[in-house]
Parts: sequence; structure tokens; C-alpha cells
Amino acid sequence: MPPRPHLLVAAIAAALALGAQAVPAVAADGAVTEPAPTTSRGVEIPAFYTPPSELPGADGTVIRSEPLPLALSLPGIDGPLPGRATRLMYKSTDANGEAVAVTGAYIEPAAKWRGEGPRPLVAVAPGTMGQGDQCAASMALEHPLRLNGQTVSVGYEDLSVYRLLLRGVAVVVTDYVGLGTTDRLHTYVNRVDGAHAVLDAVRAARSLDSSSVTSDSRVGLFGYSQGGGATAAAAELQPSYAPDVELSGTYAGAPPADLTEVTEAIDGGDLAGALGWSLNGFLQTEPALRPIADRYINAAGEEALKDLSTMCVGDALFGYGGESSTDWTKTGQSLGDIIRAEPALQDFLAEQRIGTLKPGSPVRVATGVSDDLVPHGQARRLAVDWCDKGGRVTYVPVLLPGVGSGLLNHFGPLLADQGNAISWLTDRLSGEPAGSNCWSMPVQP
Repeated sequence: MPPRPHLLVAAIAAALALGAQAVPAVAADGAVTEPAPTTSRGVEIPAFYTPPSELPGADGTVIRSEPLPLALSLPGIDGPLPGRATRLMYKSTDANGEAVAVTGAYIEPAAKWRGEGPRPLVAVAPGTMGQGDQCAASMALEHPLRLNGQTVSVGYEDLSVYRLLLRGVAVVVTDYVGLGTTDRLHTYVNRVDGAHAVLDAVRAARSLDSSSVTSDSRVGLFGYSQGGGATAAAAELQPSYAPDVELSGTYAGAPPADLTEVTEAIDGGDLAGALGWSLNGFLQTEPALRPIADRYINAAGEEALKDLSTMCVGDALFGYGGESSTDWTKTGQSLGDIIRAEPALQDFLAEQRIGTLKPGSPVRVATGVSDDLVPHGQARRLAVDWCDKGGRVTYVPVLLPGVGSGLLNHFGPLLADQGNAISWLTDRLSGEPAGSNCWSMPVQP
């Protein structure tokens, strides 16, 4: 399928809105490791991203770290601007209770923190990057735009990272479970995996020698789209999984809280390829679903799943934008139809639902009223669910008109609301108390 002009424009614009040499990876005990590098769609994945055979016991323990050159950086009197970056690998626990290595990046800002208290930390959960290891957000900090004829990767999340750094906020970015690390597939939009990766990134950042944040530093979470789902899940799982990571505030933009509804919305749209990432990840987390997949997925579908497993978001937009899942099934049913026909799939997706637990800290839920890619209604329902449980919720409907493209309807609110979202979060990091507008939900769009 030829690239769509408006998709290409959106991808390049994201990159413009906002490079490399490798060094040996250093383990926590100081030993230098040199696993063999791998490649994904013509991109060499540095040896750093290959996890060791044995992992430490404690979640958030740094396995290895190394300097990370930022592509968008300037020399400064006291060091590079906007900050000095460290690539890191840390230990987490996946949805099955198994130890897993996760990669990411920590950036120590050059700017001074001018708010109350010590320098705060924000964990940034990236929006959809893809499922190929070359798509990892930590690599995008070094290579904001990759166009090599085999893959298209855009580091659009770099913009939010840099805006936080300019305010003097330290930032840790997670790559999520399996994205970057070469030992498994990325478990795309998995509620538990995403939440744990975000919370353990905070623990890892606190322990780095290059980090000025301490256990007294206030902590915030920031994410949009896939990232909004990960931060939303982290906010509600934090009291049980990471009571040591006290949160001052969480921004969850356009969160995919109900994957059944999101599946219906993206099927046949610009980001139809995300269906493949979801299914690939679910089959890795729950192998018992494989017989169901084998009953329904045809040869074309299996080939698409394999192809998508190495793609970034740009590749999926150009390669699978507009495709229907009915082309991937033996029966001609859509994935939505199959979910309705299979109780096991319904149960699995019910477990992925965000909003069943009360977050223990203030949350800001923002959603574009015209967003038909990650549907506005299910994101609004998350705010209602949390309000009903007594959560401190600030709900923000982003009032932008629909423009006929699901991708642009979803991407527009990200840019339109990002400054306000960062301001809300930095207010929480300065110690300003959070209000709640739950009382207004009956009249909110």
C-alpha cells in the first residue's frame, strides 16, 4: 500500500517539532559485558539491549548503564543542554510474575528546578512506538528520525521530554517490556507490564549515580495514548506494587482503558497495524490463547503478525493503514466479532481494563472529544470510574473539531493539551494541592 501523504506529513512534522557511538555496557558490579548485537529492519540494535542470562531480585535494580548521546543537544558551561543522558537497563516483573529486563533512559537536566523542594522526577511513558526493537524510545532520543528504506521511526515523544527538562525536572523514560530488549516481543498495551515498567523506572532512576533525585524528590507520571494507558495503570497499581514510589500526580492522556472498544475503533483505520501488536503481545503473555488464534487467523494474518512484530509506528501506518482484520481471518470475521464469540478473549481483555482500582494520588485524564482512534467515550469513562471510587480526578475534554483522519484526531489533542498537562504536573511537583472536578462529570462532554 503506498504511503498516504497526510500520514507522511504528520510523521515528519512530529520529528521536526522536536546521531552515535556505542560504549561497552557496564553491569551493576562494574563488569563489562559484550553480547553480540542484533539487527531489526536494517537497524543494528546495540549489544546493550541484550539482557543477561540472570537478573537481580529487586524490582527497579539497575542491571547496566552507559552514557547516551542526545541527538538534539547543545554544549553548555556546566554540561550539555538540555541535560546529560544515561541509557539504562533495569529489572521489573511482568504480568505473569516473571523477572524481566527493561531498558530506558534517564536525563539529568541542566536547568535548575525552581519549584518547592528538591529536584523532582517524572517518568515518561511513551505513546505508541511500534513493536520492533529499533522503535524503542531510548533509541529515539539518540535518533529522532530513522528513514533507511526498511523502517520509519519518529521520536515524537522527545518533545515532552525536552519540555520537562527545560523546567528543571529530571526525566526517566521507559521502553516498556520487550521494546528494545532483544529477548522477547513487546507486550503492547499490556496493563500490568506497562504499569510495572513505569514504576520500576522510577526506582532505577533514584539509584543512578548520575541522578540528583532522591527518595525525598516528588514523583510524577506523564503519558499519552499507549503512554496514557501505562501511567493510568501505574497510578492505580502503585499502592500495591510500589508503595515506596509515592506519586504527586499522574497525567494520563487519551488512555486506552477499554481495549475491546479500542479494537473496534482502530480496525480499518490509520493505525490498524496496532491490532497485530496487541495480538502478538497477548499471545506472548497468555499462550493459552494460541489455539483460539490458530482457529481464526489465516495465512495472510499470520504473515501480517510476523511482519508487524518488527515494525515501528511509521511502518505500520504506511504498510497496514486502512486494512481490515477481516482480511486476516479464515472466517471473514473481524477481530471484534471474534472477541464477542470467544469468552476466553473477553475474560482476558476484561483483565486489561483500567479503572477497576482507585488511584492513590491525583490524576489528570485528558481526551480529545473528536478522538475516534482511541475513543473519547472509553477514556471519559475511566475518569467517571475513578470518580465513583473517590479518586482525585481532574478531567479535561480537549475541544478540537474532527478532521476526517483518525490519526490526526488522536494526534491533535496531544499537541494542543501538552503544555497544560505539563503545567498541571509541575504544579503537583511543586507541592500545590490538586483539586477535582468529579462533581462536573454529568455535564462534561
